[in-house]
Amino acid sequence: MFKHILIATDGSEPAERAAEQGLELAKAVKAKVTAVTATEPWVAVVAGDAAIGFPSKDYDESAGKAAAQFTERVAEKARAADIPCTTVHMRDQFAAEGIIAAAREHGCDLIVMGSHGRRGLAKVLLGSVATRVLGLSPVPVLVCK
Repeated sequence: MFKHILIATDGSEPAERAAEQGLELAKAVKAKVTAVTATEPWVAVVAGDAAIGFPSKDYDESAGKAAAQFTERVAEKARAADIPCTTVHMRDQFAAEGIIAAAREHGCDLIVMGSHGRRGLAKVLLGSVATRVLGLSPVPVLVCK
């Protein structure tokens, strides 16, 4: 069965529900957990004249604080359930690529993540991190809705 589960989080409600499912599974199979979040490169978030008003240092600091909050919520729940958990912030990576890279780097054998459940035009325009992870992942992916 699974020995090391990667739980991807962005702090959203679907991610929180997925974290709970991932932790329940980890407890049942006695697996360790790595909680991960990824933050996009600053140049992908802010471009042109807006970059002057929002320097990369401020972005890095803000993204780091948010990432720590997201992953720490998973880690707190893991500690309460007596599940070994580490946290990882994949900086300067788009979400799907950061999740895949973290799974590879940490030797995870399952990825658990939430889905916002977008359909139709919203999915086309906004993309789907879950769909991209499913397509790229070298390990099984459990998508929780």
